[in-house]
Amino acid sequence: MASARDRILDAFEEVLLTEGERAATLDAVASRAGVSKGGLIYHFPSKDLLAHGLCERLTALAAEDAERMRASSEGPARYYIRSSRYLGTPFDRAFVGVARLHQGGVAEAVETIRTIERQWLEILATALHDDDAAHAIKLMGDGLYFQAVYGAGEFAATGGTTPQGDDDLDALLRVVDKIVG
Repeated sequence: MASARDRILDAFEEVLLTEGERAATLDAVASRAGVSKGGLIYHFPSKDLLAHGLCERLTALAAEDAERMRASSEGPARYYIRSSRYLGTPFDRAFVGVARLHQGGVAEAVETIRTIERQWLEILATALHDDDAAHAIKLMGDGLYFQAVYGAGEFAATGGTTPQGDDDLDALLRVVDKIVG
């Protein structure tokens, strides 16, 4: 069973995904987590500390994802595109939650997203030995995540995924193969 702290962060993510940054008040998060406001405040005395906890969660998940990206048998570029669709994974949910905080101007969220994006671009550039190709592939993945950020609430509410089908993904992967050569 998840700890109270993790349940609170899960609830914070959920409110961010389904209702947005402004709706993610301490009261709303406590209610969604099924804890008292005092219980929430014990773990996260402020919304800033909730945001910090979610940014830490995303940073840890991104480090794991970066290792999978580097080790992928199909190569980092194909891995990056394939994993840029919203599938409701813990990484996806944390990323979109932090992206919603970023949209709300939370400075730590802005820096967390920038750091992760630099990491992805560095992995792609190292693997491809071509900064321009790495940047093009990164922008493709950004487009997929852009759709996730603006559609995640709808898809989270229904338990679905983003609307990119396998045909769309296959088409993007063919383009990646052309760029990678």
